[in-house]
Amino acid sequence: MPHVRQGILMTFSSIFAQFVAFVGGIALQWRKLSGAEPAPAWGEAPAIPEAKPQGALPTLKMPTARGWSEGQKPTAAPGLKVNAFATGLDHPRWIEVLPNGDVLIAEATQIAGPPRSVFHYAMQATMRRAAALGVSANRITLLRDKDGDGVAEQRGTFMENLSQPFGMALVGDAFYVGNTDGVMAFPYAANADRITAPGKRLTNFKPSGHWTRSLLASPDGKKLYAGVGSLSNIAEMGMEVEQGRAAVYELDLEAGTHRIFASGLRNPVGLAWEPTTGVLWTVVNERDGLGDETPPDYLTSVRDGGFYGWPYCYWGKTVDDRVPQDPAMVAKALTPDYALGGHTASLGLCWMPSGTLPGFPDGMVIGQHGSWNRSKLSGYKVVFIPFENGRPSGTARDILSGFLAPDEKESYGRPVGVAIGPDKSLLMADDVGNVIWRVTGA
Repeated sequence: MPHVRQGILMTFSSIFAQFVAFVGGIALQWRKLSGAEPAPAWGEAPAIPEAKPQGALPTLKMPTARGWSEGQKPTAAPGLKVNAFATGLDHPRWIEVLPNGDVLIAEATQIAGPPRSVFHYAMQATMRRAAALGVSANRITLLRDKDGDGVAEQRGTFMENLSQPFGMALVGDAFYVGNTDGVMAFPYAANADRITAPGKRLTNFKPSGHWTRSLLASPDGKKLYAGVGSLSNIAEMGMEVEQGRAAVYELDLEAGTHRIFASGLRNPVGLAWEPTTGVLWTVVNERDGLGDETPPDYLTSVRDGGFYGWPYCYWGKTVDDRVPQDPAMVAKALTPDYALGGHTASLGLCWMPSGTLPGFPDGMVIGQHGSWNRSKLSGYKVVFIPFENGRPSGTARDILSGFLAPDEKESYGRPVGVAIGPDKSLLMADDVGNVIWRVTGA
C-alpha cells in the first residue's frame, strides 16, 4: 500500500519538522539571551562579528510561505510605485528580456535529494514549509505586454521539459539556457513564440546542492559566463566532490571551450557588467553556521583567475576553523568589494542606469531572497547600491520591501531575479508570490 507508506512518511516529516523548529527555537532564544544582536554587516568595510560556530543546534528560522492576498503588494520606496506585471506563475526565479521586448521567465524549484545529515534534513524540512523545495516546473514562460499598459496580456510556454532552468541568454540566433546539469544552446528565430528544436550541450555541471546556473553574455557576444555554486556548506564531504564547483565559468562560444574564470565563490548567482569599466560583477551567498552576521553575503567584482576564499576563509583571509586548512589558498584569497548583510541570500543582480527610476543614479539592483539561518530575519527585499567610477559609492537603498508579515512568521513573497524591462521599468521575480513585479516612478 504505497499511499499508506507515503502518508506515514509525510506524518513523520511533519513531526520531525516541528521537533526541529522546537529545538531550533530553543537554540535561537539561547543565543538571543547570550548577547546583543550584532549590527548588520554592510558596505565596503563591514564590521564582521567574531565567528560563533553553532554546532549541532543550528539556528533555523524561516517564515511560512503565505503568498499575497487580493490587492496586496510590496512596499515601494518613496517616489516609486509597483504593480503586478504577471501573476499565477509556478515558482518564477529568473528574468531575461529579449531585444524585441519579450520577457522570458524561468520557472524552477530546488528538488530534495537524500538528506546528508540531521542538519541537512532539518534544513529541507524548513525549506519545504517556506515553499523553497518541491516539484520543479522546468519551464520557461514567455510574457508580452503588447498594449504597453505595464501588464503582460499574452503568455505562452516558450520552452519545457528542461532541467531546473535558471539563467538565459540570447546571442545572435542562439538561445542559451543554464540548466542545473549544464549549459545548452538552442536555435532561435526572431520573434519566436516557442523553441522545440533539440539543443546542443556546451558544458556538464554537477547537479544538486546549490543548483542555480546563471548566465551572462559578454558585450561582444563572443563569450558566456556561468555561475556554479558549491555542493555543500563548507566542503564537509571533502573537496573531491566540490571539484568544478563554487566558481564562475567562462565559455568561449567561437572555440567551443570553457574554463573556470574565478573560484572560491561559494554560491555566485546573479551576474552583471559594470558598463564604464567593462568589469564583471556577481553576488555571492556565503557559508552558514557562524552567526547572524558572520560572514556577510557580498557583491564583488570578478577577476580573471581570482580566488575568493571558499571554503578555507571568508571576507579576505578570515580563516574558518571548521575547515581543514590550506595556507597557500588562504594567502591568495581576495577580499570582496561590498558586504550585503549576513544570510540575506542575495541572488538577483542587474545594472540599472541613472534615470531608470526617479532619484536613483547608476548602480546595481539586488534581489535578496531572505535568510533562514539567523535569529532575526534579513533580506526579503530589493536593494540598490549606487556606483561611481566603476565602484560602489554609498549606502544601500531599499527599492521594494514589505515581503514579510510584521511578526516574521509568514512571507508574502521572496525576491529573486531582477531585470530592466522593455519599457525601462524594473522587473522582479517573486517565487513565493508567483508574481513578476514591475517598478516605475510614482
